[in-house]
Amino acid sequence: MKKPIIIAVDDDPQVLSAIRGDLRSRYRNDYRIMASNSAKEALEAVTELKNKGEEVALFLSDQRMPEMLGVDFLEKALISFPQAKRVLLTAYSDTDAAIKAINDVQLDYYLLKPWNPPEEKLFPVIDDVLQDWLANYSPPFSGLRIVGYPFSPNTHNIKDFLAGNMFPYQFLNVENEDAAKELVEINTLGSKDLPTVFFEDGNLLKNPSLSQIAEKLGLNVRAKEDLYDVIIIGAGPAGLAAAVYGGSEGLKTLLIDRKAPGGQAGTSSRIENYLGFPKGLSGSDLARRAITQATRFGIEFLSPVEVTKIEVQDSYKIITLSDGIELKTKAVVIATGVDYRKLPNQGMDSLTGAGVYYGAATTEAHTCKDGNVYIIGGGNSAGQGAMYLSKYAKKVNIVIRRDSLESTMSSYLIDQIDNTENIEVIPNSEIIEAIGDSKLEQVVLRNNASNSEETHEARAIFIFIGARPYTDWTGDNFLKDGKGFLVTGRNVLDHESGAIQWKQSKPPYLLETSVPGVFAAGDVRSGAMNRVASAVGEGSMSISMVHKYLNEN
Repeated sequence: MKKPIIIAVDDDPQVLSAIRGDLRSRYRNDYRIMASNSAKEALEAVTELKNKGEEVALFLSDQRMPEMLGVDFLEKALISFPQAKRVLLTAYSDTDAAIKAINDVQLDYYLLKPWNPPEEKLFPVIDDVLQDWLANYSPPFSGLRIVGYPFSPNTHNIKDFLAGNMFPYQFLNVENEDAAKELVEINTLGSKDLPTVFFEDGNLLKNPSLSQIAEKLGLNVRAKEDLYDVIIIGAGPAGLAAAVYGGSEGLKTLLIDRKAPGGQAGTSSRIENYLGFPKGLSGSDLARRAITQATRFGIEFLSPVEVTKIEVQDSYKIITLSDGIELKTKAVVIATGVDYRKLPNQGMDSLTGAGVYYGAATTEAHTCKDGNVYIIGGGNSAGQGAMYLSKYAKKVNIVIRRDSLESTMSSYLIDQIDNTENIEVIPNSEIIEAIGDSKLEQVVLRNNASNSEETHEARAIFIFIGARPYTDWTGDNFLKDGKGFLVTGRNVLDHESGAIQWKQSKPPYLLETSVPGVFAAGDVRSGAMNRVASAVGEGSMSISMVHKYLNEN
């Protein structure tokens, strides 16, 4: 934990040296001591400290300084740290000004110069004001801070990105939190600058893109090699497993994801049926363990980086990224998984990220505190989201078109939902409209059995309905089933265009697509089981097939 700071300001070098020495001799074990002979420079440092998330416990300032009076310095400094204690150093002739400052800037004490011996005239005073400050002190959050509006699409995207990449952050609501308003004021931020991300080094990014944040955080967005043995596209459970096995078996491996490790599973608040974890684990915890394991084996990981095209050139595969950069590899594993299907009902698009969310129950749970939320969908992801949100929301409503959850959700989750007082299942129903100006305010709920409609207040809607494969970017070179999932293995030859497209003398490997040397694993593959364990198994298996392909070619 960072130590709180004591700041001393005096334009006289000898006095400044003396006060700094005395403060360090007494308080350096518990506080950091900073000193300046310029009030203006000290004020600049104060703003930087505020942006870094530091805490100032005490300002100790001389009264008569050429740049500004000590009282004026304290008044300006207290804008950034209003809870800090303030002590004025004065000559005997300035006592009237010091007494006046007690009222003007709520001065805690004034000290006459010289203060020798400090054990009698300095330390007792400083001890007293610091003890008073400590009584109301709560250590500040140490890490990234986001200042913005709670129901903002860009704020939501940034929170989702940081959570997915396992960067702790604190969200400060500019509408009702003093800490947020202070940062806006001292940095003269306007509404167009929000959200603003503050970093631990004091720097900030105004309304940034995810790539700007990634670069600032030191995430890799550029590949280091010219040629790879295998490039894995997608860092969900299948892609992560492929990366672990690719790295551990000595393949030059590159893992690419357009968002963050974990994929759709990474947003799950609790996975309770994964082998080896009897108490369950969160999707983000699984992703963290897997990416740590993979990088320990020497793989490269690029994020957030999007792949837009795969082309075959001789025996190599050319991967094109969204910024136009091309990467060359001998083999590819596509593990891009699925996206939640968009709900086209009225109001959903305009309020996406501002109360309407696809998945994302964990990152937006705090915005739902004491509100009514609606979950659309009856699968396990919806059930896990409902259980998590029930800890924050006043009421969680699960809206499903079926009569019950039994045919779509695991029984252990149904039992948990039945035993949670603030969760209600609303069967035979659907939300036909989301209402709100800048954020979600109401939902229109229709009962399909009675055809009746009701309008209810709502803080948020979380949508977990079906899934569509993320394969549009692959183009026409890959055979897909009627829903867009990649066809693999023997099914390639059984496809109506398979005989025309597959030109090899041997049949495709089990996970090989219609493009030789390009494999598919996990939910993106036609016929795959939608389970974390099966995705991990397929990702691991794909590397075995990559080895066989490379040996033959």
